[in-house]
Amino acid sequence: MITYFIIGFTVLVSYLAFQNHELMDKLQFNAAKVIHQKQYYRLVSHAFIHANWPHLLVNMFVLFFFGRGIEQYFGHYFENRAIFYFLLLYFGGILASNLWSLIKHQNNYYYNAVGASGAVSAMLFAFIFFNPWEKLYFFGILPIPGILFAAGYLFYSYQMSKKSTDNVAHDAHILGAIFGFVLPIILRPELFRQFIDQLIPFL
Repeated sequence: MITYFIIGFTVLVSYLAFQNHELMDKLQFNAAKVIHQKQYYRLVSHAFIHANWPHLLVNMFVLFFFGRGIEQYFGHYFENRAIFYFLLLYFGGILASNLWSLIKHQNNYYYNAVGASGAVSAMLFAFIFFNPWEKLYFFGILPIPGILFAAGYLFYSYQMSKKSTDNVAHDAHILGAIFGFVLPIILRPELFRQFIDQLIPFL
């Protein structure tokens, strides 16, 4: 249920920001304004607005599928703390994905970023952590084992981050993904052994 609430709230806020450029400007991530003007809310608010409809729909589509899976996994492993840990994963993914940009662009008032990609990457990689061989459908067509998809995703994001030829915060994707993979281990360390057993069952 919490997945649906986040999707609904994000769609609503993004839609309002599409109609109101002042709201878009106020909510987007801007490291310089966070550091020098102490507008700390921007560390989170940017995840609820998006650049355009395709950007919003892709993020919410991924969240829809993997967020529900994480709710089930967390419900099984963490029981009465499941909702709290789910929110910790989502909002922690938002914050973790900002870290490099916060340092790199702390004096750049012209750098802005929007979108829930960091949090969505955290959800995706947490899902892969719990079931590394689950098939993910690349472009909705080609089935790829989750662990192989994760390796390709990180490699691609790293290469694109080095090139900086587009307007996508690939470093945020990487940091969000790492956070999503590591958090379940921090919350319950024995889960790492389960991951290894699934990854290499003959060990």
